[in-house]
Amino acid sequence: MAWDKAKLDELIGKYGESHGGELFNPKFRRVADKIFTESGTRLAPYSGIPTFLTAPYVEIDNDAPDFGDLQVAIIGMPMDLGVTNRNGSRFGPRALRTIERIGPYNHVLDCAPVHELRVADIGDVSFRSRYRLEMSHEDIERRVNQIVDAGVLPLSVGGDHSITHPILKAVGKKRPVGMIHIDAHCDTGGAYDLTKFHHGGPFRNAVLDGVLDPTRTIQIGIRGAAEYLWEFSYESGMTVIHAEEVTGMGIPAILERAKQIIGDGPTYLSFDIDSLDPSFAPGTGTPEIGGLTTREVLDIIRGLKGMNIVGGDVVEVAPQYDSTTNTAQAGAQMLFEILSLMVFSQAITGGPT
Repeated sequence: MAWDKAKLDELIGKYGESHGGELFNPKFRRVADKIFTESGTRLAPYSGIPTFLTAPYVEIDNDAPDFGDLQVAIIGMPMDLGVTNRNGSRFGPRALRTIERIGPYNHVLDCAPVHELRVADIGDVSFRSRYRLEMSHEDIERRVNQIVDAGVLPLSVGGDHSITHPILKAVGKKRPVGMIHIDAHCDTGGAYDLTKFHHGGPFRNAVLDGVLDPTRTIQIGIRGAAEYLWEFSYESGMTVIHAEEVTGMGIPAILERAKQIIGDGPTYLSFDIDSLDPSFAPGTGTPEIGGLTTREVLDIIRGLKGMNIVGGDVVEVAPQYDSTTNTAQAGAQMLFEILSLMVFSQAITGGPT
């Protein structure tokens, strides 16, 4: 393209008086038309009541829920009674809600999930006690059962990773689901300190409860001194990819392996923020150096496009250990990426779930 006065005049004629939301490419305009007024005004990202991904807030009664025509319910689970080290992930949902400027357009997956799905932030699980872990798990299972029974996909924000056990009991109650698990730890440990309900054992519990299929489970980013605790992952048939293997294997090979393992069956995606190296996400209770980069995780999650995702979560954001808010920023972005995957899931588009 030669640059000359004629080209300049053409650009002036087309864009000289237009506003930022007046786009001519239909691919981009379909997004801009949803967020800009005719005069070119859009909602300031720092204004209004904060919700997950700026999704609309819909209050759902705890005892007589009516989800209407929702396809995805994003729900907070501010509970960290299951941690083994630093607590504080109870503040994770609030931290992720305050992150602005996530989306609305996913340029890699070419979707604007909050606008293309019927999705809402439905608030937090109503916990009967802030002190009793097992009771909190019952409250989580009850709420997610309501979501699943309504034909809605749950997208949860923790809280510590123990929340995923009761979620899987609801999501996998009719048939065990497969799982993409991105984490520093396998979380398949046994009982510690006289209880099996903690954030180091949700996936052992889920397998033994018959709601998680270990042969359709892949755990990515595993590392650190707790390796000796993860015997159950290998014994049950889970596939474990350590963080140290990621560079040598490469993301395409990891994705190919994941697709072979998961297949077309219903799959849950669980993302622990400590899968990221602490240089990217220091705000977590069990940081492990040598972790994944944000770009590696984005490549992995985006590479799962087309998988039959029936639920997901982002857990273990403990914002008080990160004065920069980078950890919450990364967590909110991963929440957006999982929601983007749901646009293309058979559970949304139709097909076996």
